[in-house]
Amino acid sequence: MAGKRYESLKIENIVASGIIADSIDLADVSKKIPSCELNTKRFPGAVYWIENPKIASLIFSSGKVVLTGIRDKAALDKGLKLIINSLKGAGVKTYKEPRVAITNIVCSYDIGKYINLNKVVITLNLENIEYEPEQFPGLVYRIKDPKIVALLFSSGKIILTGGKNLEDIKKGLDFLEQKLESIM
Repeated sequence: MAGKRYESLKIENIVASGIIADSIDLADVSKKIPSCELNTKRFPGAVYWIENPKIASLIFSSGKVVLTGIRDKAALDKGLKLIINSLKGAGVKTYKEPRVAITNIVCSYDIGKYINLNKVVITLNLENIEYEPEQFPGLVYRIKDPKIVALLFSSGKIILTGGKNLEDIKKGLDFLEQKLESIM
């Protein structure tokens, strides 16, 4: 059952951030790296697009980076290596061991049946639930442990975000399904 249970769980996006250098001259880097754009009027960092794996990275003069669009750990490792090699090639002195970690995983899941969101609100009556169908068609459920935010839709589709690893996402999903089971 456990394997089948998570069958529809799919990673949609991984965000990682950290520091890779003491400082980075963004103007210089954006001139030397073709797919690296700098427009300080719009954003204080450089945006570096990588095609394979498909990742958008934000690079800041402080040496900090944010990577997004990642689908798995292997793509994160490969993308980070590409970014560091490109920066080194542009003359940036990067750390031997970059300190970059996953900060958020966004997953989608299909519970496989209709969810009566009004019934969820009335039955659970919790302060960690937000549901305003006139504003947004989904119910926002904030799970405290692990700290996960779940967006529930009446179609049975669920978006889970806030986890730093897949185990947290699965624990949050187990908690959520247990709560829903009692009212569905």
